[in-house]
Amino acid sequence: MTQVAPGTGRKIGDVSAESVKPVSRQERKQRTRQALLDAALAQLADRPFAVLSLREVTKQADIVPTAFYRHFTSMDELGLVLLGESMDVLRRMLDAARDTGTDFDRVVHTVVRTLHEYTRAHEAHFRFLTRERHGGGGAVPQAARTELRMFAGDLAVDLARFDCLRRWRTEDLRMLADMIVTMLLSTAVELIETVPRSAESDERILATAENRLKLIARGAAHWT
Repeated sequence: MTQVAPGTGRKIGDVSAESVKPVSRQERKQRTRQALLDAALAQLADRPFAVLSLREVTKQADIVPTAFYRHFTSMDELGLVLLGESMDVLRRMLDAARDTGTDFDRVVHTVVRTLHEYTRAHEAHFRFLTRERHGGGGAVPQAARTELRMFAGDLAVDLARFDCLRRWRTEDLRMLADMIVTMLLSTAVELIETVPRSAESDERILATAENRLKLIARGAAHWT
């Protein structure tokens, strides 16, 4: 005989009749916060953060404008969180390419291919980061430039492990790292903006990027 749970009318063991676990308030809040971030990133596909309005973001996220302040104190705070997400992508990219050894050609190949993989997987973040880097004097562009200087500093530490660079002064290593970061971000922009897209066009861009990095590396090897 089929048993019925007291007071529910549901058959015991009938999974389809079991109640769905309710979403907690914290989970709902986190989903809304992420919806706001995603909406802002989508709106930034073709313009700088400075011209983005709160109403545009909340409209795309499908929430009332006043609800925005339950998640961010200002648009600048939202922009800084987006910047943090974008820099996390860049740091994960560097981590993925870090353990390649010290052979220049192998390192260059791995770095460029890793850049391609991460750019294609996170185009909106790369677009946001590269655009804000050259923005004006707002909080987000200033923070982007600061974060990228710190990223170049981390790269400079990695560069010091190469035999030909171990005797370099810290400021020279930073200069070299800045050149490499600039080149990598320029390559990301080329990948994002190339029209029409194809495997062939990507390969041309990547081949050029490898040659540029090799030129930088070989010049660095003979820097005195």
